[in-house]
Amino acid sequence: MSDPWLTIIGLGEDGAQGLSAAAREALERAEMVTGPPRHLALLPALTAQRLEWPAPFTDGIARLMEHRGRRVVMLASGDPFWFGAGTTVTRHLDPGEWVAHPAPSTFSLAAARLGWALQDTVCIGLHAAPLARLRPHLAPGRAIIALMRDGEQVGALARYLSDLGFGASTLHVMEALGGPRECLRFAAAEAMDFQDIAHPVAVGITTSAGPAMPVISGLPDDLFASDGQITKRPIRALTLSALAPRAGETLWDIGAGSGSIGIEWLLAHPANRALAIEGDPIRAARARTNAANLGVDRLQMIEGRAPETWPDGPAPDAVFIGGGLSEALLAALWARLPADTRLVANAVTLESESLLARWHGLKGGALLRVELADAAPIGTRHGWKARYPVVQWSVTL
Repeated sequence: MSDPWLTIIGLGEDGAQGLSAAAREALERAEMVTGPPRHLALLPALTAQRLEWPAPFTDGIARLMEHRGRRVVMLASGDPFWFGAGTTVTRHLDPGEWVAHPAPSTFSLAAARLGWALQDTVCIGLHAAPLARLRPHLAPGRAIIALMRDGEQVGALARYLSDLGFGASTLHVMEALGGPRECLRFAAAEAMDFQDIAHPVAVGITTSAGPAMPVISGLPDDLFASDGQITKRPIRALTLSALAPRAGETLWDIGAGSGSIGIEWLLAHPANRALAIEGDPIRAARARTNAANLGVDRLQMIEGRAPETWPDGPAPDAVFIGGGLSEALLAALWARLPADTRLVANAVTLESESLLARWHGLKGGALLRVELADAAPIGTRHGWKARYPVVQWSVTL
């Protein structure tokens, strides 16, 4: 379409004063202007019809589509395509149906106020997300800018950081950036007691010393709640190495137990997906909690047992079998998975080890036997206490 019917305008706290000439022209030509009440109130009187966007946000998309073909302006905050509403709407449109005029994002304004290099700053939207998504980013000396829902959530953020051991971190509370109500305050997380924080609000976090998560595969076992059904740290590191996660890939974690493999797969890259199959509902719930606590609540848990239960959707790029290994499962996977899928299976029992050895003979790949021992007391001295050996089969279909 040479003349898009929808114009998406990013609006700052300075209202119409901060709009470009093209954005102002679109408003003047519009037959209808839609947006949240706060954004509509920032504009002067318009001849166009005004339509408040409902909450939750997705409820307004069908209503917007009813006006397809009219000259419509949709208002959004700052840059609509950076933790904004832009993509949520344009995924329902064809190319050429829309044009966008972004304003400076809250992240840009916050970095400008704080003097932070934006390319070195973690930018994260938490207004509709759990605070635990911060967990992988928390390390001494990091700079983080987080979009927050309201003052109550800012207080929860201060408590969350304090509970994790980052209470000495400095919180820069920035309200209504770019407008006449702009206000900047700061305090240590453990001492913050602001009771009058106004929306919209962003928080800059300068992290103090604290218990940072490692950024390599093989997180400490005590980060995962479990009933013992967990791939232990050294084997997990070898397993993730064999699975070789790449950006944007999908994992099926079969017999997920505590969810540790799927969780570390997701931590490897923010675009990765993991679908975990677990037959025990208590373990499935525990895996969900582990994922949420470690900042990857996007882990998708499926209660059931393969091969009777399979995830829906596209085929995976990699599959890990941590529990429920059987002849029927391997046969079903081989019939179901496309070529080039990476498969890794771990075995502890003699029966499952024999099964992997036979499939290795049939299909090839690499067979690895891992024997580990830990130093343990023997009277007043120490000796080696062997763990159960693990046999790992890794193969590309």
